[in-house]
Order: sequence, then structure tokens, then C-alpha cells
Amino acid sequence: MSNDTIKGLYEVVKERKQNPQEGSYTCYLFDQGIDKILKKVGEECAETIIAAKNTNAEDLKNETCDLLYHLMVMLAEKGIDIDEVMDILDQRRRKIGNLKQFKQVDKET
Repeated sequence: MSNDTIKGLYEVVKERKQNPQEGSYTCYLFDQGIDKILKKVGEECAETIIAAKNTNAEDLKNETCDLLYHLMVMLAEKGIDIDEVMDILDQRRRKIGNLKQFKQVDKET
């Protein structure tokens, strides 16, 4: 999924929040409030985990998309722009190669 796809979907989510349309699932989630949105995020997270455990790659891809969508609804509800999240991801991406030395733990004790 490219940044343009993610940003485009987020713009649709924000538009639905600002200008509700009857019959829109996104509008339904906003109307129900943060508890419903978070419940859906949790459900989709669990379904993504189960799909990852199983062997059907199509299920995993679809559940990942469902999770990403519900995360975007959550971010819009909380007033966090997707660009803020993308900026943090970009900062983290630039740190790749900066390997940390992890403390060695004696597993025998």
C-alpha cells in the first residue's frame, strides 16, 4: 500500500466524519463513538493475528486491510492526522541501520 493510497483512504474517512452520508459504514462508526471504534480495532487486530497464524495469505491481506481501515477511523475520531503518523514512520525508517547493542542476559540464572 503506497502512501498515496493510505492518505487517500484517510481523506475519505475524514470526509465522512465531516459530511456524514446515510448508509456509510464509516459514518455509522463515528455515530456510535469511540467505544465502538475501539471495539472494531480490537476485533480486527484479533482477526489479523489469527489470519497470520493460519496459512491463507489472502485472509491475512484482507484482515490487515480491515485493521488499517479501522485504525484510520480511530485516528480521525481522535483528531490525529495520518500525515503525523507517516512522519513518525518515516523518521523510524531513516533509523534503520542504527543497530542497538542489547544487553546479554544469562538465561541460566
